[in-house]
Amino acid sequence: MNYQNILFQVAEGVATITFNRPKVLNAMNSEVMAELAHALKVCDSDDAVKALILTGSGEKAFVAGADISQMQNNTPAEVTKFMELGQETLRFMETMGKPSIAAVNGFALGGGTEIALACDMRFAAENARFGQPEILIGILPGWGGTQRLPRLVGTGIAKELILGGGQIDAKRAYEIGLVNKVVPLANLMEEARKMAAKFAALPGFALKMAKNSINYGFDMSLDNAIKLEICSVAQCFSTQDQKEGMKAFLEKRKPNFIGK
Repeated sequence: MNYQNILFQVAEGVATITFNRPKVLNAMNSEVMAELAHALKVCDSDDAVKALILTGSGEKAFVAGADISQMQNNTPAEVTKFMELGQETLRFMETMGKPSIAAVNGFALGGGTEIALACDMRFAAENARFGQPEILIGILPGWGGTQRLPRLVGTGIAKELILGGGQIDAKRAYEIGLVNKVVPLANLMEEARKMAAKFAALPGFALKMAKNSINYGFDMSLDNAIKLEICSVAQCFSTQDQKEGMKAFLEKRKPNFIGK
């Protein structure tokens, strides 16, 4: 695919997807979401990709929301199609076996916050701002914000952000558990790459099973979630990486994982 709205590169096992519409603060439309969906499927199918980072072009915005100029005259059927594309794409990223990191380099509003929420981890620059301002234009979050945000920060804070339509800075986002780390903008990608490189060096199947246990066990009863966890652990014993990891532990050396 010839990407027009994102930059996509892979280096040392880490894919970097950069939203690249700086003139409109990297706002999302259906074309951008389709390109993101394609890039994610490439990452999922490429054994050379072990982890991925999402970020935005420039120093002002990660993704400043959906492109309202495209949406304002949509029919209910058209907006449903757009919302479904976003939901399917973000759910794919959230549940794919490879870990993802949002490197939030500025505004992450509306759909920008929702994209970050679908990543496994969120690193924020000190100038980053988060919010779900959809209520201020007569709608509500449609790419998972009403569902992922309360699961991450609790219903009270989620309602404050979604019903009030306000914004919070990176410090507050860290305080409520929305982001994992806040760093100076100049260090943001370095910190994200360090974490991605750590993931890339770990046994991929075990990472996938760990993600599955967290993602799918969260809404189960505890008894069923524990059974899922047991099955996930057991499946790891079919891999060469499990054998290498335990052997290296007993031999007191660094393991050499091969992703199998």
